[in-house]
Amino acid sequence: MSAATALLKSDIRAAALARRDALDAAFRLSASKTAAARAKPILVDLTGLVVSAYWPIRSEADPLPLLAIATERGAVAALPVTTPSGLLFRRWQHGEPLMPAGFGTMGPPPASPEVTPDLMIMPLAAFDRRLHRIGYGKGHYDRAIDALTAKGRRPRLLGLAFAAQEVDKVPDEPHDIPLDFIVTEEELIAADHPGPSAGHGY
Repeated sequence: MSAATALLKSDIRAAALARRDALDAAFRLSASKTAAARAKPILVDLTGLVVSAYWPIRSEADPLPLLAIATERGAVAALPVTTPSGLLFRRWQHGEPLMPAGFGTMGPPPASPEVTPDLMIMPLAAFDRRLHRIGYGKGHYDRAIDALTAKGRRPRLLGLAFAAQEVDKVPDEPHDIPLDFIVTEEELIAADHPGPSAGHGY
């Protein structure tokens, strides 16, 4: 990434996060539930598939209502954990114990089985209508997706955000891969991709 692109992304990230932080806490809670409902058309038959989310921090959209819908429709739930070798994903059921998982998040303990996500619900700082995202600048998700893709296990990618985080254009480079979906309290934006197999909504 060029220095100019990195600087532009940093400015866009800061502005989008400021807008997100300014949202009322009650609105964020309600909007997270509304976004989860808007994602239902792509969460059809998830039997046996692994859906990873994230433990929300700061003013992030809460993915737990979305994860609850996925598990109701047959998915195995997982949460990420930051390790020295990168992100890994551990199986988790609501109510099971959690432990610090890096960067202020929480995740399942080491005793929980490691799994490979088929659908990855991702946090983001900013997004555009082309389904490009700006993360938090650490690259953890990018490296995890690259590693899974190299193994032939590239998951579908669902970005969860508030509409206030949308920008006109995310600066992207040729190697950047857009998400498959972004859902906000206002709409579900989907790329023109078929699902991985018949019967699955994404």
